[in-house]
Amino acid sequence: MKFELKTQFQIESARFLPHLPKTHPCARMHGHSFVLIFTFLGELDPQIGWVRDYHEINELLRPLLTQLDHQVLNEVEGLSNPTSELLALWLFERARTLLPELTRVTVKETPTTECSYPGVLA
Repeated sequence: MKFELKTQFQIESARFLPHLPKTHPCARMHGHSFVLIFTFLGELDPQIGWVRDYHEINELLRPLLTQLDHQVLNEVEGLSNPTSELLALWLFERARTLLPELTRVTVKETPTTECSYPGVLA
């Protein structure tokens, strides 16, 4: 029996998008309160009654998120052009090595905009 789990985090980060025209507002340094949603799919462990311990997920993701929180994303290795799309991909690739049940990473840069990388479909 498969279940989908989701957990979300918030980080505060600055960035600029270097490949945009200088007149575009996102070409200048600016900040976001990013909401990051991690989605997992897995089998229910009949003994314990869950797919994965949320506490364990949080502990495994904390070092990864610490690299991004209160940082300039452009200065993080692999994020020289930190669009939401590339940030979702960056997070997925690193988190999937820690949590193989990971199927999707969603990045919300504002309350009305979000981008998802559906890793299992890629």
